[in-house]
Amino acid sequence: MTALKIAMQVVLVLTSLLLMLLVLLHKGRGGGMSDMFGGGISSSAGSSGVAERNLNRITVGTALVWAAVIVGLGLMERG
Repeated sequence: MTALKIAMQVVLVLTSLLLMLLVLLHKGRGGGMSDMFGGGISSSAGSSGVAERNLNRITVGTALVWAAVIVGLGLMERG
């Protein structure tokens, strides 16, 4: 049980870092934090529609894994 808990904690850390990176890779829509860090300047040179859709899919998939790991760890702690 301890090995499974440690493995899930490692997956949680990795998915957390990956999720932060993926969210920061998204194209800014203007007026937000992305403009403050220069996102508004490069938005005209942004990625194609296919790349943005794939980035969305990867981000949602990573978020689902992240949420499942959190629920799993919570259930382990409870029982």
